[in-house]
Amino acid sequence: MDSVSLSNGVISAVIATKGAELVSLKDAAGAEWLWQADPAVWGRHAPILFPIVGRATNDAIRYRGVAYPIGQHGFARDSAFAVIEQTEASVTLRLVASEATRQHYPFDFELELTYALDGATLRQRATITNPGDDVLPACFGYHPGFAWPLPGSDAAQEAHIVLFEKDEPAGIRRLVPGGAGVALDPRSTPVVGRRLPLSPALFDEDAIIFDQLKSRSLWFGVPGRPGLRADFPDMPHLGLWMKPGAPYLCIEPWQGHAAPVGFSGEVGDIPGMMKIAPGTSVARHMDVTLGAPEV
Repeated sequence: MDSVSLSNGVISAVIATKGAELVSLKDAAGAEWLWQADPAVWGRHAPILFPIVGRATNDAIRYRGVAYPIGQHGFARDSAFAVIEQTEASVTLRLVASEATRQHYPFDFELELTYALDGATLRQRATITNPGDDVLPACFGYHPGFAWPLPGSDAAQEAHIVLFEKDEPAGIRRLVPGGAGVALDPRSTPVVGRRLPLSPALFDEDAIIFDQLKSRSLWFGVPGRPGLRADFPDMPHLGLWMKPGAPYLCIEPWQGHAAPVGFSGEVGDIPGMMKIAPGTSVARHMDVTLGAPEV
């Protein structure tokens, strides 16, 4: 089984078993809201970021003085997940530690991803369990790319906005070119009150990183028209990203983010890293509602 199709008569979704990745999200009219992974531009749809978000310093994490090589955003997005539960409108997939994962991340873990359709909303839950004897350090992130312009908007990219739940006056972070990490000095935010006017030029310097985020939800669309609502109640960080000129916007709630420039500490000290006690689990959520009114 390469993928699982879900439908509830209102929206439909397809989830690939590779990476437990959402690869399609359509409304009742059959319009596709998810970026369709043009390999000439960006060959992914909505990768799952685990056990790190972003790049580790020198592409390696350190644990008890030993360096373990690990790629950008970790390995979950390229791993084979097993389907453990499925209905017409929901599916749960699981990835567990193996000898292969321990070459990059020397910990026991279980990662379960649940996708469930509820009216016009796709509810996503990630559960990370520590079955081992040591504290489990882990970051987690969602990375869905949405069509920009949105389907049915009949508007240019520059007519779209992101409207945050709350005012976002804090500075933003940018990535240092070459993968060296997150810049130490914050930049002035492009958000005016709750409103972020969008344009491709906004992403000329790569992603926008909100590491002091107040909001736990946002709306993306053209003012006065139905758009997309994203809720992420337990995710403290957010990235927004596109390749300049490409027709998508990634809305990325994170728990943790790339290490700052010059970071040389242990994996557990990476900013935002969860520390999951033996025998316990944590959950992180993201809900996406199609055709949502401006908030």
